Amino acid sequence: GTTLRGSQIGEGSLVQASIIEESTIGANVRVGPFAHVRGGAVIGDECELGNYAEVKNSNLGRGVKMHHFSYIGDADVGEYANIAAGIITCNFDGENKHRTVIGARAFVGSDTMLVAPVTIGEGAVTGAGSLVTKDIPPGGKAVGVPARVIARTGRSEC
Repeated sequence: GTTLRGSQIGEGSLVQASIIEESTIGANVRVGPFAHVRGGAVIGDECELGNYAEVKNSNLGRGVKMHHFSYIGDADVGEYANIAAGIITCNFDGENKHRTVIGARAFVGSDTMLVAPVTIGEGAVTGAGSLVTKDIPPGGKAVGVPARVIARTGRSEC
């Protein structure tokens, strides 16, 4: 039930009932079931991509968790970031693709939309249902539609 096309899978990794195309999966990674890793993705060691996680043309650092129902495209995600359910990087403005940067140890809350180009700083947090259209500083906590920084989390020193 798994399709591997033009990809490399690291030692100790498990790909279950998923599609991996033209991408690199690091060591000790867990993918699936029903994940789709599309062209140009580099998934770092010890990452977890769960059911219906989709990644395209992105770099995920070591230990990133993206357990279910999310799309990360044209993005760079720092180590140990947590991508909750329903996250979408809105990377296409109708004419051009833009990149999203998510810092190390950031927590992107469920159902957050990240409208690229945008940067989520190291250790930053977004509240569930946020629409992020502006950068969030390291350690910032942003909520709302559109998202606004309401506090500092202290997570940037993790």
